[in-house]
Amino acid sequence: MNRPAEKQATLYLIPTFLSDDEAGFRALPPYLLEAIKKCTVFFTEQEKTARRYFKKWWKEMVIDDYTWYATHHADKKIFTAFNKHLQQGDTIGIVSEAGCPGIADPGQELVAIAHAKGAKIIPLVGPNAILLALMASGMNGQAFRFAGYLPIESGIRKTMIRQLEKESLETNCTQIFIETPYRNNTLLNDILSACRAETRLCIAVNITGLHESIHTKTIKEWKVQIPDLHKKPAIFLLQTSSP
Repeated sequence: MNRPAEKQATLYLIPTFLSDDEAGFRALPPYLLEAIKKCTVFFTEQEKTARRYFKKWWKEMVIDDYTWYATHHADKKIFTAFNKHLQQGDTIGIVSEAGCPGIADPGQELVAIAHAKGAKIIPLVGPNAILLALMASGMNGQAFRFAGYLPIESGIRKTMIRQLEKESLETNCTQIFIETPYRNNTLLNDILSACRAETRLCIAVNITGLHESIHTKTIKEWKVQIPDLHKKPAIFLLQTSSP
């Protein structure tokens, strides 16, 4: 007797807002609601914020009708549960705390498992701070590198910043990096201290939000008036060239 074919699981990568205000929500495409309604299981960084986010889209959503997992500490238990839902052929949604799953986000580990199990992967369009900042920076969009979070210790971080600047000079690439919002000011001070006067720095703050601010200046120009970035979500982009 032939065994019935296993149902193929589907994995939706669901973007969320970058800025938790009306402007940030309006930056999201309406078709995300269709995907949310198709899912029966959600793997989220923080279950509470994901539920609140979905309720913005769909007030009638019955939260308890869905299975929820928090992935901010992805461990064996999460991977086992994810594999179980893949084997059952479920329709699964992965949601980040901000932006797009898998981009500067732990969601990529689950996506890799889904590929190995032959699931259908569907990435959905939404705001990504890295790409939006690059688009608005006026810097090289043909060659760029996302360096993620830089080291916390100031001396090591300055060394890393100089290395990124040197690489930008040699390859004409844009260097992109981020920091925890409450450490933005110390990072900015290290950038201004470590970099050459003619190096260009773009600081993109509150992208898609009501108080969005995106400016590109030389290090020399930034030193004239240093912004206060404390607790503001920011992306830093750096590019230098020969004088």
